[in-house]
Amino acid sequence: MILPWAVAAAALAVAVASWVLARRNARRLAQLSQMYWELKYQHGELRAQVQQFTGKTASPASVPVPPLQADAFIPLASVRR
Repeated sequence: MILPWAVAAAALAVAVASWVLARRNARRLAQLSQMYWELKYQHGELRAQVQQFTGKTASPASVPVPPLQADAFIPLASVRR
């Protein structure tokens, strides 16, 4: 009679631990994604400033154009300074 309760309690503990770990990983993924897009935005700004200061413009062949993706849109309101 005690064995089924022990198995149920162990299963519940494993389920709660897995749920906590999944939530932590989801938060970390969201944070890393936000940091990636902020870094990409800042890199573009710095490249534009360097081109402005040097007076050189990049030729279209030297700048790789990534393929269009649905998740490539970055609203400027979400980018914090």
